[in-house]
Formats: sequence, structure tokens, C-alpha cells
Amino acid sequence: MNERLAAAGHWLRRRAENILCAMLFAMFVVFVLQIIFRYLLNLSIGWTHEISVSLWIWIVLFGSAFVIRESEEIRFDLIWGSASDKGRRIMQIICSIALVVLFGISLPGIYDYVSFMKVEKTAYLKIRFDYLYSIYVVFTVAMIVRYIWLGIQAIRGKAPEAYDPTKASSGV
Repeated sequence: MNERLAAAGHWLRRRAENILCAMLFAMFVVFVLQIIFRYLLNLSIGWTHEISVSLWIWIVLFGSAFVIRESEEIRFDLIWGSASDKGRRIMQIICSIALVVLFGISLPGIYDYVSFMKVEKTAYLKIRFDYLYSIYVVFTVAMIVRYIWLGIQAIRGKAPEAYDPTKASSGV
């Protein structure tokens, strides 16, 4: 059963990476279109800027929620790397509790604000802001789930990975 769950999780992660790549490619294409229209055709178009900004918001929050691993997150490596397994477990538990509480407290307000934004639309494409910023609600829920899971893992005795400067990573 665990192998099937791991395989399904790996497959879902790869699809999330595919979606992220597609969004990044779309943002690049729109950016190039913006340059062509502005500097070669001498036509100013605003929808390209609107799409670029919208995609950037989605890329950052979607990527943080579903693609970036915990070991790739920013942390105080000086403290984290020098801590023992038990010390990293304790730090992970404290961090998990703090983040679950903070995200949990903010979730109702986030949802209310994003829902309220349905009254506003973007200037050029007329996309409702609640659709545009709905990714923040998804991001918040994903962070709550992630840190509950990491906290449970740390309580069960699994220490988070120690920082290894010799190991290749995304560079995030």
C-alpha cells in the first residue's frame, strides 16, 4: 500500500512540475510578445503585462505548494546544519506547530478576502480577482497539510534531512 501511495505521489509531483513548466513557458512567450509589440511594432498592449504578473503569482504559489521540497526551502543553514538529529526534530516540531497555527488562524480571513475580491476584475482581460488569487487559498491549505505531515513525522522520530552543501539541489 505504501509503495502505491509513493508511486501516486511521485506521479502527482511530476504532473505539478509539468504544470509549473507550462506556466513558465507561457509567461516567457507572453513576455517575448510584449517586447515584439512594444519595441518592434511600436504598439503598447497591456494584456501581456497582466498575464505575466498573473502567471508569476501562480508560479510562485503553486510551485511553493506542490513542487518545492521542504529541504529546498530557505532556512538558517548555520543553525540547522550544526544541529543533531534530535535538535532538528525539535526545531521541525516547533516550526510545524507555529506555521500550522499561523496559517490556520489566517485561513478564514484569507478565504473571506479572496471571496470578496469577486467584485473586482483585471483591467484588460476582465479576469475576476477571486479567480486570480484563489491560488493563495490553495497554497495556504497545502502549507497546513505539509506542516502537519512534517510535524507528525518529527514526533514519530524521523529527523528532517541534515543540510549537505555537497549535494546538488535546485539552488533555491
